[in-house]
Amino acid sequence: MSSARIELQPAWLLSQKPYRETSELLEVLTPQHGRVGLVARGLRGPRAKQRGVVSLFRPLLLSWLDKGELGTVTAVEAGGPEVQLVGERLFHGWYLNELLLKLLPRHDPHPALYAAYADSLQRLTGSALEAEAALRLFELHALEELGYGLPLTEAFDAAGHYRYLGEHGFVACAGGTRGALAGVSLNALRAGWLDSRAVLDDARRLLRAALEPQVPHASLRTPQLLREMRAFGSNKP
Repeated sequence: MSSARIELQPAWLLSQKPYRETSELLEVLTPQHGRVGLVARGLRGPRAKQRGVVSLFRPLLLSWLDKGELGTVTAVEAGGPEVQLVGERLFHGWYLNELLLKLLPRHDPHPALYAAYADSLQRLTGSALEAEAALRLFELHALEELGYGLPLTEAFDAAGHYRYLGEHGFVACAGGTRGALAGVSLNALRAGWLDSRAVLDDARRLLRAALEPQVPHASLRTPQLLREMRAFGSNKP
């Protein structure tokens, strides 16, 4: 099997799992190679020099020997400071990673999606509304990038309501109809300006429905973990 050496490729860590005694299996997102699976040897243990460098939400520079489905890390450097996510923002970051792991096959590069991910991480550090807007806009961008974009090319009647019917697009409906979305919310999503709770709620419902055929919501662990954390906090005396 032929192999290639990849040198100092920008990357974000999506997940890491223990492998054998001192190694780890990494899934990373890169601009030119897409999602890549790697074996990082000697990354765990008291003598591991790079264990503090390889972490979630820190830009990395990775070198590896590409030998098919799983490459072997040969060098790793920090590519910048870690994006500091705390509280619910940490769950938001985990959600982005989980979504990418489920949406992207390996070795399918999407440079624009890589850039959108980095931008979204920075936006997660803003207010609660700004962080939630970052999630919704990333979902929208991911759908567009992977060929499942929503039909948002034309403006909607701001006073009207619409249902999203998958391949049939948006259909006008009465305001009280099950699944109805406000036209003003759809216009806001189209413009990328999600600045109110009502708009964000409509965007969340729409994007969940649009993502469902690709990533069933029930298969996502992070939203469930966030709900459990919120429930635990609300039950404290």
